[in-house]
Amino acid sequence: MQSIDFSPYYRSSVGFDRLFSRLDTLVNQESKTYPPYNIERTGEDTYRISIAVAGFSQGDIAIESKENSLQVKGAKPTESADKSREFLHRGIAERAFELRFQLADYVEVSGANMQNGLLHIELKRELPESKRTRQIPINSDTPSIEDKSVN
Repeated sequence: MQSIDFSPYYRSSVGFDRLFSRLDTLVNQESKTYPPYNIERTGEDTYRISIAVAGFSQGDIAIESKENSLQVKGAKPTESADKSREFLHRGIAERAFELRFQLADYVEVSGANMQNGLLHIELKRELPESKRTRQIPINSDTPSIEDKSVN
């Protein structure tokens, strides 16, 4: 696996140390492939995470959002072995899983639903008013032509 060195960016940027620490963590993390999932942008400030959860019901899955992290856990309840079922091939894993996602600042979970074996988690970025772009008027010490009165 290729290693990426972010130290040159530390020298030329101020205040991004948390971002580069996260990137270091993500690069060095072992990639999880179960269950498969998609992350898509559905609008300018909206996103969706879709997770394939075949065999799981809504009660088997827990979604937790805390600070800038989203955690999705799935576990089937332990059932007594059904003697009437004999598997010749068992391709549907139904094993427990835990996925963690780092969320950017001001990204919050707006909802979740299950449809056709997929768990869809809707995310939305809500910038506070103080963080939004605003126009700053430029004042002048000299009166404008309109302000001058003709004597």
